[in-house]
Amino acid sequence: LKLQFLYFIGAGEDKMPLHFEGRSLSVVNDLTPDEQYYLYNQTRKLKEAVKKGEGVQKFKIQAGEKAVYLIFMEDSTRTKESFRNAALFHGCKMNVFDAATSSFNKKESITDTVKMLCGYSTDQSIFVVRSKLEGTCTWLDKVVGEYCGKLGLPRASFINAGDGRHEHPTQEFLDEFSFLEQKNWDRSQIHLVLTGDLYHGRTVHSKTDGLRVFHKVKVDLIAPTELAMPAEYEERMIANNFIVRKFNSIDEYLQQDDIASIWYYTRLQLERMGDKILGREEYLRRAVTFRKEFLGKIPKDSKFYHPLPRHQKYPVVPLFLDNTSYNAYDGQSVNGYFTRIIELSMCGGALGEDFTGEGKKVEETTEDFVEKVDMESRREITKGEMKMGIKPVSNGLVLDHICRGTDVKKVWKTIAKLTKILQLSDVVGTAGVFSSRSQKDAVKGIVSLPTLTESFFDKAMLKKLSAISPECTLNVIEKDRVVTKYRLHMPPRIYDFEEIDCTNATCISHRKNHEHAMADFVRKSVDPPAFSCAYCEKPHNFDDIWAI
Repeated sequence: LKLQFLYFIGAGEDKMPLHFEGRSLSVVNDLTPDEQYYLYNQTRKLKEAVKKGEGVQKFKIQAGEKAVYLIFMEDSTRTKESFRNAALFHGCKMNVFDAATSSFNKKESITDTVKMLCGYSTDQSIFVVRSKLEGTCTWLDKVVGEYCGKLGLPRASFINAGDGRHEHPTQEFLDEFSFLEQKNWDRSQIHLVLTGDLYHGRTVHSKTDGLRVFHKVKVDLIAPTELAMPAEYEERMIANNFIVRKFNSIDEYLQQDDIASIWYYTRLQLERMGDKILGREEYLRRAVTFRKEFLGKIPKDSKFYHPLPRHQKYPVVPLFLDNTSYNAYDGQSVNGYFTRIIELSMCGGALGEDFTGEGKKVEETTEDFVEKVDMESRREITKGEMKMGIKPVSNGLVLDHICRGTDVKKVWKTIAKLTKILQLSDVVGTAGVFSSRSQKDAVKGIVSLPTLTESFFDKAMLKKLSAISPECTLNVIEKDRVVTKYRLHMPPRIYDFEEIDCTNATCISHRKNHEHAMADFVRKSVDPPAFSCAYCEKPHNFDDIWAI
């Protein structure tokens, strides 16, 4: 059985055109490095046109009935206001939903609300969304995209303005544009410091992928343990061939000689950490706050970046730097307006026809994860070989090699999981854990189902079985002989099961958030089996995804 999946993380189309209309920017990787560079180059042209007093009409969306909705379920200043002014630049219809005044305070579903808003314009709707729930835009792009297709509405675009501690792609795009300006558009390499609250700072998490616009990347992470970059983002940096170094404090970093000239700061979010940092606040702030005594130890051409605004009492980038050549954060903040104009231009279809680089491709997974075994080359299994507690089956089905390994309790748990999910509790049969003949010191589960036929395991059931117990076998027995055997491998995706759930309580798909986004896991490796949530991208071991 060959199953083929055609899907996008953050797109949801069967085809991806080279231009960008209807695309979403849920995560940085929704744009390839070439597409990101296109965004930066168009921003550069826009800034130059404004500076020279030239016309900017070619950057504007042919607005008509196009609508921009700013949905901010968390407070925001710089992101919301820059997008508001970017929408005004285009002349689009604009509506603002604030955290304090919107109907979301009445626990209304964001999914239903956005669907409804799509019908309030005869042209495309573009949603700029900030939410505490991670993966919100990826989910909305998928489900609202299907909704628009069903009703014949123009496909909506979603722009992630920050989701929990997951990502902030539009901040990342303005940051990379600012770095390129500083480097005179040299993409060959970059060496930079990331410091501040690397644990909660979604702007630095987005750099895991955004820095790929440069060909060689060296990242120095400066943060004490409590504020350190989460392991999954550090691992992704390494997987992207970044050189990664780690230091506990700026003091420690400046004791060595290889000092970066680009410093990127994030504000401390100690209020999120509660009792974990009692008595350590002063140490944590001091570890990542720049001090005057450091000036003689950094390159003279160093530049400091910060997403702004700073903490009024404890700024990690002190005010004495404001009137120096080190200040790059003022220009960085202005770039937010220009990059967001271009992001709306691209999603709204004004730009992109001249794009010639590597575009976003369909994620296509074609796998024979259900393998039909060649029975001609296998010997007949006799009744005598199946005496260990399971009555031989003359006709019916036998599930064999369930969770083969050395952990007996795990095998029993898998049998129980299989029985519940496949709804076998009302089916006549027997089950047990036995020694494996093909692997020394190993055990395996066997489930005998004499009243069932092969038709019970249709495509959906085979997919479920392969997800629950990869590498087990399904044996079809007729007249004491195995006439058909299937070996089930780990599927590339596990989704649409009631029994799975993302372990991240702030994920849009977590059941306690009541957005009815069905959990969806994408396989990242087979050995060991590892998955990531399709929405919040949190890594999961195979056993962690099951909520039973």
